[in-house]
Amino acid sequence: MIDVNELRKGIVFELDGDLYKVLEYSHHKPGRGNATIRVKARDLRKGTTLEKTFTSGYRVQDVRLDYHNVQYLYNDGHLYYFMDNETYEQPAVSAEIIADAIPYLKEGMEVKLTFYGTEPLNIELPVTVDILVTEAEAAVRGDTATGVTKRVKTETGLEVQVPAFVNADDVIRVDTRTGEYVTRV
Repeated sequence: MIDVNELRKGIVFELDGDLYKVLEYSHHKPGRGNATIRVKARDLRKGTTLEKTFTSGYRVQDVRLDYHNVQYLYNDGHLYYFMDNETYEQPAVSAEIIADAIPYLKEGMEVKLTFYGTEPLNIELPVTVDILVTEAEAAVRGDTATGVTKRVKTETGLEVQVPAFVNADDVIRVDTRTGEYVTRV
């Protein structure tokens, strides 16, 4: 058990049988009375967001998570299959759990998979990913007075705003935290 005063961004805790990861944390101490701790957290199993206010001194169950380096293999529409690099086991993760990461996944890509016991909960992507551009609009010639951008579609289905000089069949580097174009590779 940990005190709610120790909760910070990224910490995982258990509340009413559900696992939550802290997204935002704020501590408020009024002039009189107990301090309140406001937490915005995501349910790791369902993907829903919870906003909860605790009074100072309240305790929640801390959780021990395991991390495994895995390689993305394939998907069957609903489940995404990975291979553990050490044990060669192939855990499957549902699309609802990793919905935010799906546009960045490529076959053979190495990611970090988070486990609670034997249950896979989440994946952690590398900071940047190199993706092939499959569709790109033609740039308008002479329209270069400012930083002109256009929308392209990548091999994974991700749509990204890129500079006008990026064409189809180019490989671009995308930041997985923001979904923004970084550079042409």
